[in-house]
Amino acid sequence: MKHSGTRHKARNRAVDLLFEAEAKGVSPMDLIDQRREIYTVDDSVGTIHDYTATSVAGVAADGAQIDAVIASHLDKWQLDRLPAVDRAILRLATWELFNADDVDPAVIVDEAVQLAKELSTDNSPAFVNGVLAKIAELAPQVRAAAGAQPSENDDRD
Repeated sequence: MKHSGTRHKARNRAVDLLFEAEAKGVSPMDLIDQRREIYTVDDSVGTIHDYTATSVAGVAADGAQIDAVIASHLDKWQLDRLPAVDRAILRLATWELFNADDVDPAVIVDEAVQLAKELSTDNSPAFVNGVLAKIAELAPQVRAAAGAQPSENDDRD
């Protein structure tokens, strides 16, 4: 199954940025800013799709919670022992499962598995699928809870 849509490319780029940021020990948002600055003089670096920026910002902002959710769904594994690309894929997909209410959770899991097939080890697709299937069960409750929380702009007394 070949995925070549804009969202798939945006996810792939997000995984690349999350992976690179972790490897370099820098903020993924700093990488996005650098790429956008470089793009103004060298378009070979490519543009950063809005969905890439949004999802990377979401992962960066909610990183501790995302890692805690992933870690709690690992069976006989530790998050820091996983291949770095698998961590990036799991982080992106977990953020999407909880926040991208315009995408069906099954599509998010399928996309993550596809990214694992393209970017990681032979065992990664099944592993990513198993972890995300468990996390996806939480997605409706997390999305509902997020939708029920009053925004900061609400004037409630």
